[in-house]
Amino acid sequence: MKYYFDFLMSFLALVILSPLIVVTAIIVKLTSKGSILYWSNRVGRSNVVFKMPKFRTMHVGTPAVATHLLSDSDQYLTPVGSFLRKASLDELPQLWSILVGDMSFVGPRPALFNQDDLIALRTQYGVDKLVPGLTGWAQVNGRDALSIPVKVQYEVEYLRKQSFWFDMKILGLTFLKVVRRSGVSH
Repeated sequence: MKYYFDFLMSFLALVILSPLIVVTAIIVKLTSKGSILYWSNRVGRSNVVFKMPKFRTMHVGTPAVATHLLSDSDQYLTPVGSFLRKASLDELPQLWSILVGDMSFVGPRPALFNQDDLIALRTQYGVDKLVPGLTGWAQVNGRDALSIPVKVQYEVEYLRKQSFWFDMKILGLTFLKVVRRSGVSH
């Protein structure tokens, strides 16, 4: 049922949000050199790597590491990068990943291919069996502020409690976080 919900809702969201997606793409193109989308190698279900699109918020040539690992990450942001991240607009292209089944609306956020510590902990606790999500229980409980062990514990809790209604709660809490722009450090 979750797959069909994800497919239908991502299709509808892509249709409804297409004007916002087009405007965001134009703004990205006009404010910095490089492609509109950044295709990031991410770790999906069963630790299979897939390409996840995001609107590009960093300058071309930025190291492919988690933003918090960059020294002075602000120097790498494009002129609209900070705004796109705080408003979560950079995440809109991930609706495509949901549509094609690489992601779900709710699940653990897909790890970067080089986040070995996160991938190992997820594998140890069985979280790697979940389809990664646009949002998740860890995101609504701290997002960028959580340490990896704490993040994985929230993901383990999600693994144990997952249900349609729990997903709806997480989606509702995500909406509130996005509107308030809380939990985003960049």
